[in-house]
Amino acid sequence: MATALITGATAGIGAAYAKLLAKEGFDLVLVARDLPRLKGVAKELSKLYKIKAETIKADLTKPAQLAKVEKRLANNSKPIEVLINNAGFGLKDSFLVSNLAREQELLDVLVTAPMRLSHAVLPGMIKRNSGSIVNVSSVASFIAGGTYSAAKSYLTVFSEYLHTELRDTNIKVSALCPGFTRTEFHARGKMKMSGLPNYMWTTVDQVVAKSWRYVKAGKVICIPGWQYMLLSSIARIAPRPLVRKLG
Repeated sequence: MATALITGATAGIGAAYAKLLAKEGFDLVLVARDLPRLKGVAKELSKLYKIKAETIKADLTKPAQLAKVEKRLANNSKPIEVLINNAGFGLKDSFLVSNLAREQELLDVLVTAPMRLSHAVLPGMIKRNSGSIVNVSSVASFIAGGTYSAAKSYLTVFSEYLHTELRDTNIKVSALCPGFTRTEFHARGKMKMSGLPNYMWTTVDQVVAKSWRYVKAGKVICIPGWQYMLLSSIARIAPRPLVRKLG
């Protein structure tokens, strides 16, 4: 039975992806900082879908803890067939007044961790000539909206590059670029979202279902929601001064 590893697996897109993959029969390796919650998710999915679920408690801003996850990904005796790089958070403050330590943590989680985890899992995937990597990016990667947007741009372009580099293999790489999705993300970042109209929200189940369809089809960029397909198309063809203003 194939195994999938998911970072940020206790809530939001990560939890929804864990459920979808468990339903499809994948064994799971779930990674997050909150061990009691992590074990709760693992127990629930194991019982519901009759799969095996390992847990790794790891704060991806800590090199030694990130290395634990890398080691598991590089273990070819228990190969990882699907890697979901989902862990992330946002900062509400402008870079001009933000906390530098938090900015560094943003880069650690959104850029360094996915890069290192992908690097750890790819040799095994290449040897087997099979596997999938999903980098959870954002529609913000197409605009100029702060350091979060810049970090997500890295993830989108990194995914595009790997997709092209691996085009002659059976390894699939896809960037999931959602817009506003109903998760704990904004509450954790203490962002007030009450003014956002209802039609701008998507659900995690919609987002993850479309993402997985795109992965299976070998498509590199998945943008769930008609509203975000439209906005991202405008952002990609509009003059950059306008895109910067919108960001």
